[in-house]
Amino acid sequence: MSSFKGNALRGTFFLFFGLWWSVKYPLKYLSQKLNADSQASRWIQKLDVLEGAAKAFFALAGMLAEQFVPSSPHASVYSGESHSWEKLANWQYMTMYLFYGLSGIVDVLSHSPLKLSLGLDRLLLSVAMCIEGFLFCFHDYNNAAVDQHLHSLLLIAIFGGALCTLMEVFLRDHTILEFFRTSFFILQGSWFWQIGFVLSPPWGGPGWDQTDRGNLMILTICFFWHYAAALVITTANSIFSRWYKKACQANLGNMDVELDCGFCIRKTSKSSDPVLLSVDGVDEK
Repeated sequence: MSSFKGNALRGTFFLFFGLWWSVKYPLKYLSQKLNADSQASRWIQKLDVLEGAAKAFFALAGMLAEQFVPSSPHASVYSGESHSWEKLANWQYMTMYLFYGLSGIVDVLSHSPLKLSLGLDRLLLSVAMCIEGFLFCFHDYNNAAVDQHLHSLLLIAIFGGALCTLMEVFLRDHTILEFFRTSFFILQGSWFWQIGFVLSPPWGGPGWDQTDRGNLMILTICFFWHYAAALVITTANSIFSRWYKKACQANLGNMDVELDCGFCIRKTSKSSDPVLLSVDGVDEK
C-alpha cells in the first residue's frame, strides 16, 4: 500500500521495535552490571522469544494487509485481461514483511532445543534489511522526484542498520552496534510516517509538489532532524539506565532491585560474612 495507512503501518512496525530495543538493551546491561542471577537471565531469554514472536506476528499482519485490503491485488500477480502485472508495489512491501517474519521465526528458534548457530538471528535480520533496501532501490517511482528522494534518504537508515546488524554476527552483544541499530530502526519508523504525510496527507488533497526543488532540500534537512531525535531517544534511555544503576549501587547495597520488566535482580556480595570468635579463642565446654 502506497497510501498514508500503508506508510503508517510500516512506520509503526519499525518504531515499535526501535523503541523497545532502546529500553531492552539498557535494562539487559543493567542486570549484568548488578550481577544478576540466573532468574534474570531466564527472563531476558523469555523476552527475546516474545520479541521474535511479535516480529513474526506483525510481519504476518503486514503481509495480509498488503494483499487483502480492498485496493490490494488479492494474491494476483498478473492480470490475464489487461496482460499486465498487478500492483507490484504491494508485492514488494509483502516481500519486505516476509523476510522480517522469517527473522522473527529464527529469533524464536534460537532459544529452542534446536540449538541454532549463535549469530544466525542477527544474520537473518541483516538479510531482511538488505532485501528491504534493494526493494526500494528498484521501486518504480514514476519519475516523481520527491517520492524518489524520500526513499533514497530512507536507504541510509536501511543499509546503515543492515551493516550494524551484520557486524553483530561476529561481535555479539556489542553496545555501540546495538545502539546504532536501535537508532536506525527508530529513524526508519519516523521517516515512514513522514513519507505518508508528504505523499498522501491523511486530511486529503494532493501531496507535496514533485517539481519543486526546494522540497528536496527541506526534506533532506528533516531527515537528519529525524535522526537527531532518534539519537536523543536512544541516548536518553541509556543515560537513565546508567544513572539508575549507580543509584541502586549507592543506596540499595545488597537489597533486591525490582525492575519494571518483571524480574528481580540480586546484587551479590563478594566478601563473606564475618565469623564471630569467643574472647579466649576457644569454645568453653
